[in-house]
Amino acid sequence: MKKLVFLSIALVMVIALALPASPISAQEKTKIDVWIAFQDYRWDWAKAVAAEFNEMFPQYEVVVTGGYSYETMFAQVAVAAEQGQLPAVVQYFEAATQDARDSGLFKPIADALGDRTEINGLTVDMEDYVAPVIAYYTLDGKFTSMPWNTSSAITFTNMNYLRAAGWDKPPATWQEIDAACEAVMALDKAPEYCWTFPNHGWFFEQWMAVQNALYVNNGNGREERATEVAFNSDAGVALLEWLDDQYNKGYLYYSGAQGGDSWSTVDQAYSTQQIAIAVYSSSDTTLYTEMGEEGGFESVASFYPYNGEVGWTGNLIGGATLWLVDGLDPAVEEGALTFLVYFTNTENAADWHKVTGYIPIRMSAYQMLTEEGYYEANPNQTVALEQLAQSTITPATSGALVGGFPSIRNVVTAAIDRVLLTDADPAEVLAQAAAESNVIIEEYNLLNAP
Repeated sequence: MKKLVFLSIALVMVIALALPASPISAQEKTKIDVWIAFQDYRWDWAKAVAAEFNEMFPQYEVVVTGGYSYETMFAQVAVAAEQGQLPAVVQYFEAATQDARDSGLFKPIADALGDRTEINGLTVDMEDYVAPVIAYYTLDGKFTSMPWNTSSAITFTNMNYLRAAGWDKPPATWQEIDAACEAVMALDKAPEYCWTFPNHGWFFEQWMAVQNALYVNNGNGREERATEVAFNSDAGVALLEWLDDQYNKGYLYYSGAQGGDSWSTVDQAYSTQQIAIAVYSSSDTTLYTEMGEEGGFESVASFYPYNGEVGWTGNLIGGATLWLVDGLDPAVEEGALTFLVYFTNTENAADWHKVTGYIPIRMSAYQMLTEEGYYEANPNQTVALEQLAQSTITPATSGALVGGFPSIRNVVTAAIDRVLLTDADPAEVLAQAAAESNVIIEEYNLLNAP
């Protein structure tokens, strides 16, 4: 009996050795490591798309690692570079553009793709992206990184409060916010505060851009390398004076949280109807719309509030892009490029937009969703893209390029904190913040400027 079993096993082995190997087992898959900053449903979405890609292109194995924050990605990449363990693709937020450019770790997408119009059978169309995205990430005449999660700062309003206060649409200007808040806070069933925003540096930058005011010198760092900040201007002072006034009147809710810690405080205040208006990111348009549906109020998205005495020029983009690491094995680079093109194609751009609220970065995705009737059924989702589409492209609205940007943002949020919580003069506080920021820029340029 044992002899028969042995002969059977031997026969199976002989047959297996005689059969031709499958293409996948005969050739080892090329692994493509991708690092992103998300660790929630957005990471799940990215992994699902990677799984689809791996089925479509079995010669590749894309592995998406999440769990980093935008701010800690720098440190993680620096350590990996020292150890020779960089991934193929890294997600950096927009404020890291100059740092990524100076690091020498990345290869511009334009250089990697060359003049190709297809890769592994996938169409390459870099002109399909919306104009502000192209403007921000075009440096030295080249597209630097692959757009993915692009947002704009917009406003969400609890229209139940506003209508009760006599307003049939969200306020559009600083002055209208002041008037609307006066009416809202006079209601018998008024919220605890009227409005809020995350004390994150991005919102200060947005308010500078809508006034067509530069954040740093040398054309916002786009004509030449930035050497000092420009935000300590009349536009910057006007902003801090307005925020101070709103806080002193009891209209503005400020939790004291700064930077990344401040986002959740706004989520909590809006979802519980502690406030009537949230100035926030379009990246969570889906979430903020659902907050209203679940909370029994109508949540309406609108453009970012601007200084009515100056007018509106346009808004910055936010979010992040995917950077291609330089010096990759040719097979890895080809696989990474193929994945980036697939990851951001029309269908995926449209689905990503619906799941999150990040804008559909491709015009073809916007057109597809329009034809499907998606925007007619979901008007809040149109706001961020319309805001960017109507923005005038200037050095201010193209966004600042400056070394040490994340550190400068921390200085700015600390300045806003000081203005709101003390009696300090906004102009003096902003001047001090500018001086501190200039030291950061000087030290950065000494280490990184050619």
